[in-house]
Amino acid sequence: MKSLSNQVFSILNNSRLEASYRPPFLAAVLLLTISAITSGQSKAPPKSDTQSWNDVQVTVPINKKFEFVLLGTLRIGGNLTKPVDERWGIRFNYALQKYVTLQTSYFHREAKPPNGKPESEERLTVGANFRIPLGKFTVNTRNWFERRWRDPQVNAWRYRNRIQLEHPFKISKTKFNWFVSDEFFYDWSLHDWVRNRFAAGVSHTFNKHLTLEIYGMRQNDGRTKPGDVNVIGTTWRVKL
Repeated sequence: MKSLSNQVFSILNNSRLEASYRPPFLAAVLLLTISAITSGQSKAPPKSDTQSWNDVQVTVPINKKFEFVLLGTLRIGGNLTKPVDERWGIRFNYALQKYVTLQTSYFHREAKPPNGKPESEERLTVGANFRIPLGKFTVNTRNWFERRWRDPQVNAWRYRNRIQLEHPFKISKTKFNWFVSDEFFYDWSLHDWVRNRFAAGVSHTFNKHLTLEIYGMRQNDGRTKPGDVNVIGTTWRVKL
């Protein structure tokens, strides 16, 4: 099959127009136009990206065991050049025991991956957090089951398991907390473990109402684009 450029040359050469009526720049203009169109069509979502993830969580206590949390997220992608993901929703926490918290959340998502098609999603999550004190260390395991109603992708169930190790430390008299975590994702629509996220960071509690968490993360995912993502993230936790 002839290439698009060769087809243009063939049309020009087979034309019945006299040479004097064919401006010499006509072929060049057509080729430049076709090249621009072809170049635009050939762009595909990148396999990797560098992003900034920014979360705000506002917790409203109801009683000693029950609280709800307002959630907001903005992710800047395209190598930190434009918004690619926005989320807003609510989560309910219930302290079943001292070290066990049940969680239910629901949020709406609007996304525009780099060079990709717009996406929208409604997500319902149910699960639990388990905190295990080990001397000055704390092990935090989070288990979530998610139902995802997605467009244009198919709807799906997903399981997430995150294991996090935490430890307090001081700089001068200021208290901080460092942490490392690893999270695994299983997608029932693909019947496979599809994603892994490794993160490390620090948090600082300014007072009983405000905590800031700063972290770096590496995500690996061979099923989505961009799936391999380097992340610089912040989470502001506000407690009323």
